[in-house]
Amino acid sequence: MALAPLGARLVARLIDIAVVFGLNVIANGWFVWRYMQEVGPLLAEAGRRMLVRDPSTEGLPEPDPSTGNLLLTILLVAAAVWFAYEVPSIADHGQTLGKRVMRIKVVSLTDDPRLTFGRSLRRWNTLGLPVLLWSCGVGFVLQLIDCMLPLFDRPFRQALHDKQAQTVVVQVPATPVVPTQSPTDTATHIPGGSDDRP
Repeated sequence: MALAPLGARLVARLIDIAVVFGLNVIANGWFVWRYMQEVGPLLAEAGRRMLVRDPSTEGLPEPDPSTGNLLLTILLVAAAVWFAYEVPSIADHGQTLGKRVMRIKVVSLTDDPRLTFGRSLRRWNTLGLPVLLWSCGVGFVLQLIDCMLPLFDRPFRQALHDKQAQTVVVQVPATPVVPTQSPTDTATHIPGGSDDRP
């Protein structure tokens, strides 16, 4: 199987991001609304001062101390939704919705061709767990480095999460691959021969 084109991998990931975002709107909507209620006044005042070039920070509205816990809850729910969407589908079929649409899939590079739940989990951990570090900006940088690696990696164009799980992303052939037969498998059966005797 040929390696998946980088463009197809990018489009597949964007489709998956859109799906996970939609699921998060449902699962995380109330938490995000509550968070914006808390930090909205601070952001509005900080924005107003920036427009008038006022560098002072005195008198800025202070969010409730529980706002930090609310942000952590949002990140945990986001990671859980992504985990539930991606890990089982990769473990079962090697494909998320995005990968199905783009006709690419994840396969194992090891002698064992199965994509087990454990291998799928290891693959997701490297890319998904940095979500918990988004609040400080580090998580996004780690994910960006991970996703940029296929541009430079040879020979398999693996991202860090592929290296962690020993997987590679390949194209799904338009027609099913039929294994070639060895000469011993192609022996002709002669009707009425010795094989037909009771």
